[in-house]
Amino acid sequence: MKSYTFCGLSVLIVFLTSCAEPQKKEINIVNNIVSPAGENSSLPNLFSNKGKTLMSWVEHQGDTLASLRYAELKDGEWQASHEILQGADWFVNWADFPMITENGGNLLSHVLKKSSEGTYSYDVKLNVLPKGSENWLTDLPLHTDGTPTEHGFVSAVPYKDGSFFVTWLDGRNTEENQDGIRGAMTVRAAEISAQGEVSRDTVLDARTCDCCQTTAAITSNGPVVIYRDRSEEEIRDMSIVRQVAGEWTAPKTIYSDIWLIKGCPVNGPKASSIGNSLAVAWFTAAGDLPKVNLVFSNDGGEHFDPPIRVDEADALGRVDVLLLDADTAIVSWMESKDSRAQLKAIKITRSGKKSDYKIIAELDGSRKTGFPQMELVGDRVYFAWTDVAKGSSTIKTAYLPVVQF
Repeated sequence: MKSYTFCGLSVLIVFLTSCAEPQKKEINIVNNIVSPAGENSSLPNLFSNKGKTLMSWVEHQGDTLASLRYAELKDGEWQASHEILQGADWFVNWADFPMITENGGNLLSHVLKKSSEGTYSYDVKLNVLPKGSENWLTDLPLHTDGTPTEHGFVSAVPYKDGSFFVTWLDGRNTEENQDGIRGAMTVRAAEISAQGEVSRDTVLDARTCDCCQTTAAITSNGPVVIYRDRSEEEIRDMSIVRQVAGEWTAPKTIYSDIWLIKGCPVNGPKASSIGNSLAVAWFTAAGDLPKVNLVFSNDGGEHFDPPIRVDEADALGRVDVLLLDADTAIVSWMESKDSRAQLKAIKITRSGKKSDYKIIAELDGSRKTGFPQMELVGDRVYFAWTDVAKGSSTIKTAYLPVVQF
């Protein structure tokens, strides 16, 4: 693979080989755009809905002070960034990162705030900017259990009447009791108003994987939450919980990878919906075969088609997915390449037809790269990732027109 960069355009010449086809040459043009993030920035989170496109990220100032910032994309360019808040007591982690979302002019974001000296002891703190307000309401509680345990891996999506649907991993039961016994991690969900008020706090699953990202989507039936589950036998496959007629269903495995792993792989799923059409992508290494899978559903997640393998080899996961229509999705993921990694994307139909692989960026192979992001904005697919070089990090952004997939 050769890479050439000219005035914001990275031209990638890719040689793809398969057992069934002769070697073919492909030229991909990735349109780089100037990132709004400054030096020592990382952990980008992209959001786009109904013409509003935002990106949040974290910037470090010195050894301890961190700042949560965001910017809006207008006419294909990032506008000047704004600071939401600063903190010297945050839990800043490559896999458990802040997010931003918008609904009807209301903004919601969150940070993770340390609750004790324990390494993984932190709370989710919400920040809201109601429509028409100039000042963020910050440091609002998502949960009030008060335990010095892990709370994080938040997913937030626009819901109804300017509110938000939020799901997260909650470790309140993992605090050691008087008998020295610890409970399991749980996944919970709640609704958040434009003023940051929490309602309908509900346990969705009482035993889940400890540190894989959650994902949520709103279907015609209601919200769905997908996450990495955890059986008593340490099988860690993907499960879904659906709200139907106002009631939550029992957890159900999307597909039995039967990944037996006695530890958290730190690699969660991503979902995208249009009406009751739903696409879910995830990483598994069942049978010591790392791969990225994609499934479609046409009934809001009650049933799923058989999985389609997305990658060809050497998948690292860290997936994202966009549903273009009921039968077509774009999936992005990371793949190892020698001592580094590549961010790739591909279009896949429900019948299994695949476009050519697109290499979006060459990445550092370490955890510092974090989880690349992808969003559909009009007829373009935008990407954001953390670029690590010479001990520092910066956020880069680019796009590809949908027609180039």
